[in-house]
Amino acid sequence: MLNNRYTLHAQQSHCGWDNSLTPALRAKPGDVVTFEVSDSSGGRIKPDTTPDTLEPPDLSRINPTTGPVWIDGAQPGDALKVTLLQIAASGFGWTMTSPRIGLLADQFNERKLHIWSYDQTATQPAAFGDFARVPLKPFAGTIGLAPSAPGLHSVLPPRRVGGNMDLRDIGVGAELYLPVEVEGALFSIGDTHAAQGDGEVCGTAIESPMHVTLRFDIIKNAKLAFPRLTLLTPTCRHLDGKGYEVTTGIGPDLMQCARDAVSGMIDLLTAQQGIKPVEAYMLCSVCADLRISEIVDRPNWVVSLYMPRIVFE
Repeated sequence: MLNNRYTLHAQQSHCGWDNSLTPALRAKPGDVVTFEVSDSSGGRIKPDTTPDTLEPPDLSRINPTTGPVWIDGAQPGDALKVTLLQIAASGFGWTMTSPRIGLLADQFNERKLHIWSYDQTATQPAAFGDFARVPLKPFAGTIGLAPSAPGLHSVLPPRRVGGNMDLRDIGVGAELYLPVEVEGALFSIGDTHAAQGDGEVCGTAIESPMHVTLRFDIIKNAKLAFPRLTLLTPTCRHLDGKGYEVTTGIGPDLMQCARDAVSGMIDLLTAQQGIKPVEAYMLCSVCADLRISEIVDRPNWVVSLYMPRIVFE
């Protein structure tokens, strides 16, 4: 039997998870769907937006997701397998700091906006001013299913059924497995990024609208506790070419360790590269990776931040 191909447009979207939403599409296992995905601002930020023309945040429009898609045969206890077949980037993106979000929001308490123009094939690094070039790796930041709990739930925190995970390896070729909690699964996707470091420390990556093509399959009775991934290609070859600068945070609190590691990198980059602290903070968010390097030698843990040197060379 031939599988179907469908397209969903960005207007077929919702803000927040709700298992009572009417499906925008009904598909079956094996079907391929192309999703037109808005950026996390819901189109509020445009290529000509400046800090002076930036509209106040509209929480009702933040992080819209295209969908939901009902998958025939999906039942609670199953896993929905989502294979990412293709991502078509737009060439436009943005990064912003805000006092409302970010690991160091208390230190960077003014909104700063950077507009990106990048190669739509995502094969060339994106320029950040005249001092940095960020290798690109498009992926879906928000991708998940409707939870079983009734009512409308915020899209911002990730959940057992996925959602706003901001896991940068959910790109082309990845196979994502999501726990199904409701009949039909009710899949949605949004918040596409052109590049992001693990941690997305300033609260945004290179936020960018894209088209994402997926294939759906069902793993019956998988009883999956949380999402998992199968990756068939290297994850950081686009960053590894010149090595890394690494800063650390050490202490008994993992969150404070993460803050210290990021603060240390901001200090290092401002001294080494002669850039503004807020520029260093944005770069940490779009291309540096936070890692838990040690979590067994109590009472102190080690968090490291890896900044790829290729960005500056």
